Amino acid sequence: VQLVESGGGSVQAGGSLALSCAVSAVTYRTNCVGWFRQAPGEQREGVASIDTAGTTAYANSVKGRFTISRDSAKNTVELQMNSLKPEDTATYYCAARLGLCGQRVGTRNVYPDWGQGTQVTVS
Repeated sequence: VQLVESGGGSVQAGGSLALSCAVSAVTYRTNCVGWFRQAPGEQREGVASIDTAGTTAYANSVKGRFTISRDSAKNTVELQMNSLKPEDTATYYCAARLGLCGQRVGTRNVYPDWGQGTQVTVS
């Protein structure tokens, strides 16, 4: 399973960024895809997830600011990040696991497949 993130960068506090996770057509049709982030010295934490039924879940820290969505034309999972804060600074990863997501993003241990990450810096 191959996942490729794009869209990271630097932005001022209050600004917006959009991340994209490209997956194969099979992965898109069968997997729950989650976004995680990891700041230096911190544990990797779940940010948002979405599955083939359209069920979404968010970490409390990003609710109301981040939106996860699926684009069937591109086989991508998008993460729109608005009202960014300095504490959102991290490397962001997308991850996939077979089946539905459930009501929570879940921990990194339940996702076997990962992208290489993309840096987001908010100053």
